[in-house]
Amino acid sequence: MIERTPTELRFVRRALLSVSDKSGLIDFARALRHLEVELISTGGTAKALHDAKIPVRDVSDVTGFPEIMDGRVKTLHPRIHGGLLARRDVEEHRQACLKHGIEPIDMAVINLYPFTETIRRAGTTLEEAIEQIDIGGPAMIRSAAKNFRDVAVLVSPDTYNEVLGELQRTGGALSLQTRGRLATAAFFHTAEYDQRIYNYLAPKLATRETELRASEPIGEATTANVELNVLKPHLNLRLRKEKDLRYGENPHQTAALYATDSMRLGIAHAEVLHGKEMSFNNYIDAHAAWELVNDFGETACAIIKHTNPAGAALGSTPETAYRRALATDPLSAFGGIIAFNRPVDERAARAVVETFIEVLVAPDYTAEALEILRGKKNLRILRTAGGNLHDLDYKTISGGMLVQTPDARRLTRDDLKVVTARAPSEEETETLLFAWTVCKHTKSNAIVYAREGQTVGVGAGQMSRVDSVRIGAMRAVLEIKNSVLASDAFFPFRDGIDEAARHGITAIIQPGGSVRDDELIRAADEHKLAMVLTGIRHFKH
Repeated sequence: MIERTPTELRFVRRALLSVSDKSGLIDFARALRHLEVELISTGGTAKALHDAKIPVRDVSDVTGFPEIMDGRVKTLHPRIHGGLLARRDVEEHRQACLKHGIEPIDMAVINLYPFTETIRRAGTTLEEAIEQIDIGGPAMIRSAAKNFRDVAVLVSPDTYNEVLGELQRTGGALSLQTRGRLATAAFFHTAEYDQRIYNYLAPKLATRETELRASEPIGEATTANVELNVLKPHLNLRLRKEKDLRYGENPHQTAALYATDSMRLGIAHAEVLHGKEMSFNNYIDAHAAWELVNDFGETACAIIKHTNPAGAALGSTPETAYRRALATDPLSAFGGIIAFNRPVDERAARAVVETFIEVLVAPDYTAEALEILRGKKNLRILRTAGGNLHDLDYKTISGGMLVQTPDARRLTRDDLKVVTARAPSEEETETLLFAWTVCKHTKSNAIVYAREGQTVGVGAGQMSRVDSVRIGAMRAVLEIKNSVLASDAFFPFRDGIDEAARHGITAIIQPGGSVRDDELIRAADEHKLAMVLTGIRHFKH
């Protein structure tokens, strides 16, 4: 039954189709033809429709002008934009159409050149990237969206079925509400597209002339590319609302999850395979855990409480890494967030369900592991990819935002400067590097005790560094004697060294740079400790 057509409905009698992403195109175009909609199309879209035996007019037949300049100029013509922009309720517009042979276009189905996909490919040149900057597409989208009272604009194949359903219910018309909603999505689409182009070109065009040779590859364009971290004169964040959350950090706060579209990577894009709805705090802690384990090349596990590691460890298997991390502080692990940087197998799953945890994050799970984990009704199971994406780091303050490049620096043995009479052994050096990495993911002032790829004690977020040394030792469940210690920043006084030595540590890793460094080195020598300096710090506020 055809619904009655109130005045806010507009019939679709002519549609312009010009798409790069041809998903669902043929079925949608065929359905439009069944509704007796005349189709106009360009280039590859027109060819696809012709090949599918769907009647379609080429844009050049409408404009009376051929495509020129390798297709750069084809739709930028009054007979196209006039057809999109003409207001049906304005007599002057109707007369202009009659005088100049302009046919009204009631629907524009357009998505843009694959600029983002192009720059993500390794070895893409600047010239290749520039050729994927769409000009006619955004112009037509904006024309149609501006005239949403008369024209519908579709920028994503995801809208085809919904729009087609309404057309079929009404006998070929769309409501003003639908057209308005499609228009706002279209303006967001073009704004996001332009922002990606700006983000890509701004650092490129700010480099030396010798680096702008269009034929030269500009490197693999991924989120790990350092050029994405250039701090630009203007910053426009484009985030898509994924879902509302039950509340924020506390029940009296409202919250939602917004995500970028950066290759669908990271915790914001994690697939929730099981369990209760994720909370605001769950996401924050899951991010902290995921970032920590992905700072290791070896199999690693981290247990996080309130963004700090309750335990972290390496292991030959995920189960071994988990049990070693748990041993650091089994009490604090209760209700924690666990992350693995390797797929979770059956043995690891059985170990995890022995205690209560809120969230489990991993790159994947075996079928057997999922069956075991799903036995815990409320356990949130996340599958995600893309750790340490090296996106810019944002922190809001009243009236603005602080932006910085991420703390992506990793140390090697060659970065360490031995400053004490005794140098660390091979085993101590490996453990110092492990402790240093965990310390990087601990709130300042941060102190981490470790032994053989396993945390022994953690002192986090204290106002005094020596208090972090004391707390890390005080909370240690494992034997702290013969462990090593990492400090995220320099020791301002020797009391931190003396306190650590009192607990029987053997080696220290810290940035150095204090005016009392000589005094600290003498203190380490007095206690027969090995101490290495890194020259960099890892404050985390």
